[in-house]
Amino acid sequence: MTTRIGVISSGRGENARYIIEAARSGHIPAEVVIVLADQRDAGALGIARELGVEAHFLDPSGLDRAEYDELLIDHLERAGVDLVVLTGYMRILTPEFVRHFKNRTINIHPALLPAFRGLDAFQQALDYGVKVTGTTIHLVDEKVDHGPIIYQVPVEVRDDDTHESLKARVQEAEYRAYPEALKLFIEKRPKVVGRKIVFERKEADRS
Repeated sequence: MTTRIGVISSGRGENARYIIEAARSGHIPAEVVIVLADQRDAGALGIARELGVEAHFLDPSGLDRAEYDELLIDHLERAGVDLVVLTGYMRILTPEFVRHFKNRTINIHPALLPAFRGLDAFQQALDYGVKVTGTTIHLVDEKVDHGPIIYQVPVEVRDDDTHESLKARVQEAEYRAYPEALKLFIEKRPKVVGRKIVFERKEADRS
C-alpha cells in the first residue's frame, strides 16, 4: 500500500523536490499528494506545481494558531494524507494538530539534535565551536525540535567555514537524508517507545 504524503512548507522547497522525485522513482513507497504553504511565494508551491502535485497557499492572516491548524488538517484529510512531512515550516504546530497526526508528522532540523534547537542552528554551531554538526529527521511532538529521532547525518564543521558555507553543506546532506529517513520510516513500521523509535525488522533482516 502506497503511503500518501502531505508536505507543509514555508520556504524554498528543495527538500520537497527531492522527496517528490524519490517517491516517483519508487525509492520511497509513497506518493506526495499535496503541498501546503503559509507563504504565498514559498518555493515549495512552485516546485509542486512544476511537478504536477496539488499545491495551495493557505493564508494565515486573521487566523489564530488553532484556526490555522484546523485549516491545514482539513486540506490534509481531504487529500487522504497518511503522513505529514514538514520542510522548512516556520510555524509551531498546535498540540491539537500534533495529536491529530500523532506519530505521523515528521520534521527536519539542521543540527544533530538535541544540540542547537531553534532558529539558526548553523550560527549556533559556529559560535559553539563544534567540529561536527549535521541534520536530524524526527517525529514532531508538542515541544520544538524535540520528538523521537528517526535518522541523523553528521556534517564536518571546517575551520574556515562561514555561515553560508556550512549551511550549504548541511542542506546537501538534508537532500540525501530526508528521502532515506522517509523510506526507513515507511518500510520498517516503527513503534515509539519512550523517546526511542524501534523499527520492526523484516524476516530477511533476521537471517
